[in-house]
Amino acid sequence: MQSGPLDEEQTKTMTLEAFADTIIPGEKRADDDHAIAGVSEGGGAVAAGALELLHDPAAGVAVGLPYLAIALNGHAKTYADERGLELDGSLPAFVALSYSDRAALIEILTAPGHPEKDGWVLLALFCNMSFDVAPHMHTKDAFDAGHPGLLAMGYARPGEDGLYRFPEYSYGIELAKRHPDTNEWGSLA
Repeated sequence: MQSGPLDEEQTKTMTLEAFADTIIPGEKRADDDHAIAGVSEGGGAVAAGALELLHDPAAGVAVGLPYLAIALNGHAKTYADERGLELDGSLPAFVALSYSDRAALIEILTAPGHPEKDGWVLLALFCNMSFDVAPHMHTKDAFDAGHPGLLAMGYARPGEDGLYRFPEYSYGIELAKRHPDTNEWGSLA
């Protein structure tokens, strides 16, 4: 995947991918994929577009991503040093950790009382959002692209026009009788 030293952008990308993959794991994209640990079948947060969501200006976190990657790698180096772990120096420190060590470090960073907890929890929430609801894409486009999160959760597909209509009750039963003054759009007249 990579030959030669990593530049800042590659380091940031690999680190954020490894973080996202730790939150919702997926399968490796290639045998030499170091960012994705490959502890799960199918696509995880990275395949679901976590980095696209994080870089979307609407998310409001893009400016801080380089600093989060630097901090995460710093924490990973400290974590490894404290445990006597030897890391592959050709990889960002967080990426060089095993999946279980990545998860343990994230647990530390998101624990109550950790001074940086809010930032790491926010980053994890965006990774979850990318998988759970694909907010960075139109839902129809997400389905057309085979979005792994929406498919795994059995999210209902929109109609051919991209709109949702529920001709059958979502719970499979009618929960209440329709008010007699309800118009064709579902509002009371």
